[in-house]
Amino acid sequence: VGLLDADIYGPSQPRMMGVSGKPDSLDGKTIEAKIGHGVQVMSIGLLIDEDTPMIWRGPMVTQALEQLLRQTNWSDLDYLIVDMPPGTGDIQLTLSQKVPLTGAVIVTTPQDIALLDAKKGLKMFEKVGVPILGIVENMAVHVCSQCGHVEHIFGADGGKKMAAEYGVDYLGALPLDLSIREQADAGRPTVVSDADGEIAGIYKAVARQVAVKIAAKAKDFSSKFPTISISKTT
Repeated sequence: VGLLDADIYGPSQPRMMGVSGKPDSLDGKTIEAKIGHGVQVMSIGLLIDEDTPMIWRGPMVTQALEQLLRQTNWSDLDYLIVDMPPGTGDIQLTLSQKVPLTGAVIVTTPQDIALLDAKKGLKMFEKVGVPILGIVENMAVHVCSQCGHVEHIFGADGGKKMAAEYGVDYLGALPLDLSIREQADAGRPTVVSDADGEIAGIYKAVARQVAVKIAAKAKDFSSKFPTISISKTT
């Protein structure tokens, strides 16, 4: 499994996966992915200082993404997961145009404002011919660690309602839980820190559903690149 952190402006995946330091280059042409908990990881965050801001325009972002994707020495991958920033910008369009994507998973929180962005992202992928594998609802519910009180801080079932509205699969709901943040900050994600716990079970269930949907799709995506045109109405 490989993980490409495509959020050029705010790369955070290396820290969450417990990797750091500049990647090696064995041949002077390609770069070696870092390994975090058995996952190959590549991110612009590994190539720059942690506090260096990326003040780049669209063409530079596109070029950086292509270099990370094509000049990384990915080794024997079954899956390459690309973590994208929110929105429908250069990164999403570049991937849709130049990479044969198997599908997209839409991640949203339940509140209406977040759903607006998630819906735009879903419609964009539909327009460029990328299948939607399903929707994951993050921060769906909070359970107080002291008293057990259950509260839907960001609203209830927003992701589930969106899935029904657009006729796509609802892959699962993750809680707003202190341990997820603490474990990610420490570079040991929940499925590593508490592999047999309830929250890790939710992550695993989502992953299994995505794997099943991918396995059911055709293997040859060589002719699936979309044609994107710009008009005054889009």
